[in-house]
Amino acid sequence: MENAKFQFINVSKIFSDKDKKVQTIALEHFNLAAKTGEFICLLGSSGCGKSTALNLMAGFDKPTSGKVLLDGHPIEKPGLDRGVVLQEPTLFPWLTVTENVTFGPRMNNVFPQKYKENARRYIDLVGLKGFEHHYPYELSGGMKQRVAIARAWINEPSVLLMDEPFGALDAQTRLIMQEFLLRVWDTLKTTVLFITHDVDEAIYLSDRIFVMTARPGRIKMEVKIPFSRPRDPETLIFSNAFVEIKHKIVHVIKEETLKTMLEVER
Repeated sequence: MENAKFQFINVSKIFSDKDKKVQTIALEHFNLAAKTGEFICLLGSSGCGKSTALNLMAGFDKPTSGKVLLDGHPIEKPGLDRGVVLQEPTLFPWLTVTENVTFGPRMNNVFPQKYKENARRYIDLVGLKGFEHHYPYELSGGMKQRVAIARAWINEPSVLLMDEPFGALDAQTRLIMQEFLLRVWDTLKTTVLFITHDVDEAIYLSDRIFVMTARPGRIKMEVKIPFSRPRDPETLIFSNAFVEIKHKIVHVIKEETLKTMLEVER
């Protein structure tokens, strides 16, 4: 893809045990590219390599072969140009909301005047105005995840990497957080790589969905989502187009999951 914001080019990732006697191929011939401002979702069965791909893009690990590029340059290490949000918000319990959000800039010696101004903006943007001085134990699960998202966005990354960020939330809170995320994303237009097991969530959020094979993970299918934005989940999920897309994706994931189960039985 020309002018891709990020790109995986024929990436393979092999993990070895301590004695290097047993090898696990997590990714093989993995190819994916996203345009600037695009919202991309990765779907696949458990253990297919979704989180491995995200860790490579984050710079937490390096590919065994192939290239992982950001703005055309190889990713060598973690950087402020990539924000990461995990399933658990991992907030510091002894820090307030503002202190958690500004932790990154403070550690990178950003001028207080700049990060304090940005903190106010992002705390307002994620709907936590009035909670600046609260501690994590005083917040709900959804509010904690909003703090984590604000913490990732305050560095103004060009790419936001999200690994099942709403997976630990109850169903109602999850829906609210999905709508909240799209509102913020629509304002900032950050390129997003979002990992989820939830097909409905992927269809609702994304511009394109990439469905992975069972391990070793490759891209098996790309699905372009035809729905305009903003989207109303209450009407979207009952549309014929939504049901048709969901059926196609679920069928592919079921096939790949069965492959994994059969492999285990052998």
